[in-house]
Amino acid sequence: MAESYDAGETVSEVARRHALSPQQLFAWRRSARVPLANAPAPEPMFVPAVAASPEPEPALKRARSTRKRKAARETGVIELAIDVVAMRVGRGADARTVAAVIRALKAPS
Repeated sequence: MAESYDAGETVSEVARRHALSPQQLFAWRRSARVPLANAPAPEPMFVPAVAASPEPEPALKRARSTRKRKAARETGVIELAIDVVAMRVGRGADARTVAAVIRALKAPS
């Protein structure tokens, strides 16, 4: 098959020389290219995450926390809460990374 790729050679000439039909040699060449197209995709990269269960907060601390969240909203920070996990996304965060983290958080464990 490698011979059919040599300069100055045609697939038909190489096939006849080896008592093959040109169609057979073309099929072999095509099937040799297919494994490259079906090569496994690289493994996805994950960002390590730490999920801790929230501790109960006193009423005073909760009020302060609400003010902090409001201030964060005003400065362009988004806070996402999925089940018991909270994630804060700042201005300029990479959208693909944020989407990957959200998918990982939503995935069944």
